[in-house]
Amino acid sequence: MKIGVYFCKCGTNISDKIDSEKVKAGLPSGDLAFKTIDFMCSEDGKETLEKDIKENGIERVVVSACSPRDHENTFMRVLSKAGINPYLMQMVNVREQIAWVTEDNEKATEKAGRYINAAICRVELHDPLEKKEIDICPDVLVIGAGPAGLKTALSIAESGRKVIIVEKTPVMGGMPVRYEELFPNMECGPCMLEPVLGDILHGEHAENIELLTIAEVVDVVGSYGNFTATIKQKPRYSDIHKCIGCGECIEPCPVSAKNIYNCNLSERKAISFPFAGALPNAPFIDDAICLKKKGQDCNLCKDACPVDDAIVFDDAERVIERNVGAIVVAIGSDTYDCTRIPNLGYGKIPDVHTGIEFERILASNGPTYGEIQTSQGTAPKSVAIIHCVGSLDKKHKEYCSGICCQYAFKFNHLLESKLPGTKIHHFYKELVIPGKEEFHLYQHAKGNQNSAFIRYEDIESLTITEKDGKKIIKNSADKKEFEADMVILCPAVVPTLESGKLGDILEATHDKFGFFEELHGRMDSAQSKIKGVYLAGTCQSPMDIQKTMNQGMAVAGYILSGLVAGRKLEIKPITAVVEEDRCSGCRVCVLVCPYKAVAYDAEKGSSVVNEVLCQGCGTCVSACPVGAIKGNHFTNNEIFAEIEGVLS
Repeated sequence: MKIGVYFCKCGTNISDKIDSEKVKAGLPSGDLAFKTIDFMCSEDGKETLEKDIKENGIERVVVSACSPRDHENTFMRVLSKAGINPYLMQMVNVREQIAWVTEDNEKATEKAGRYINAAICRVELHDPLEKKEIDICPDVLVIGAGPAGLKTALSIAESGRKVIIVEKTPVMGGMPVRYEELFPNMECGPCMLEPVLGDILHGEHAENIELLTIAEVVDVVGSYGNFTATIKQKPRYSDIHKCIGCGECIEPCPVSAKNIYNCNLSERKAISFPFAGALPNAPFIDDAICLKKKGQDCNLCKDACPVDDAIVFDDAERVIERNVGAIVVAIGSDTYDCTRIPNLGYGKIPDVHTGIEFERILASNGPTYGEIQTSQGTAPKSVAIIHCVGSLDKKHKEYCSGICCQYAFKFNHLLESKLPGTKIHHFYKELVIPGKEEFHLYQHAKGNQNSAFIRYEDIESLTITEKDGKKIIKNSADKKEFEADMVILCPAVVPTLESGKLGDILEATHDKFGFFEELHGRMDSAQSKIKGVYLAGTCQSPMDIQKTMNQGMAVAGYILSGLVAGRKLEIKPITAVVEEDRCSGCRVCVLVCPYKAVAYDAEKGSSVVNEVLCQGCGTCVSACPVGAIKGNHFTNNEIFAEIEGVLS
């Protein structure tokens, strides 16, 4: 077996510290070729390497150069062109690991010789691994029809791909469509999202989008490029294609209940829209209160409907299967349950609202049609806004949600605009106002003579009680008391209840806070640890709409570049392999795999590795108690040979 050792001088980066001739002299004798090249990664250097491999009949290659992260793929391509399997190469990083960090030239040269000898011992044992290719499905499943999900779906549909959007509620657009104005520039939320909503429903590429409302994903099998998703869709009892959205069916309905889309601050009929302007523009029936669905003879809504068959009482639950190549999780987030901080009086004292509830009060299609009113029907003359409710608190949520201060200052602006002269007290732990545009709302609040800022140390030091209709806010730190007609709580952003269930279905992990865990917090926040499952928006972390939209576009970019119609999916061969006859079926490997790439096959009685999901990390190899798993390109024999080579 003839091994070629190619030493890159890298200009003076390596040659100033390491004497290549001394390295050559110290290597073992045998069928070994040694050649020094100035800049091996240059075009001339690559041509020289390819030519020398061909002319000298080289069978294994050791490249002594820079970091494999920089140029391992470069030299693997050269080997392929030279007719050698690219995995019959071992690269030695003598620049970063030796030349740049070793002061003494003699020691640097000796160290380089040991590293190269180790690579020679290792490369003799390399197997000629081959990449595999599989067919893929270019369609995409998007779970969640909020801003992030819709932006991702539309971007993918515009490329001609098929997209299935699954939304658990009857309405698309997420939370921002329920907000009248958004920070920092006080833009109308529904107006801002309207172009995206319109394009999804009726745009040029709408035929590529299948929107399933009142639906949820109940099962997913397969892997990147070839997932099969099972979706359960509950009946809407109205045909969104026939309904003209006139609302004539709503008024005759004889029963009503609390409207969760208005935070239970108003009621809705059994058949109704979630709120005015909701899309799709068709009402839905709540079968929990509908008399017809309870078996009574009531057809009032259907009788009032001017369109034949727009209301479908016999609509039934459907189970739908869709084949997709990638899955996007965009289910959004929730807010911290303020009842867990009982000293604030939420749920017990009237006119103590969360930020979301106050957003609906402000909205013209909300419970009070945009009029700011107390439970007594009067406009408040004083309002307390409490920041950091549950945030930055070890007893609740340790992190900062990042958006609460922004919407608190937005509330300040809207209160002053709608109710001039209202006294506003901001109780805050910390103030967070990043961004180039966000500061002006803070400055407006700070400059408002009717606004006051009171800092508190701990949320439990604040106590809210009621006396003569007034809310009394007491800060135990300084013993001061403040009166307010209304209190607005700004709770921490938290994962939705559905995150855990969906994570189990997708086998996607969560971080310590319960959000979906990204592949890398800074470099790859749009990818989960499961290949082919992507994260968009606040399901991954608290963020504003700008970051949500950007993350949605990042997801679209990953999918469009990785899943191309007609192109096969290339699978790298550096994966784990189970020796079935040695596997005891203990399933330790299944438990430790961070990528959910290992499963237990009951028929075979052994574990199996999904090559598409496996990232070759070696966790299962080291964990296997009987050594039944081999890591391709990192076998025990190769690693031990490398260790012996560096020590000899």
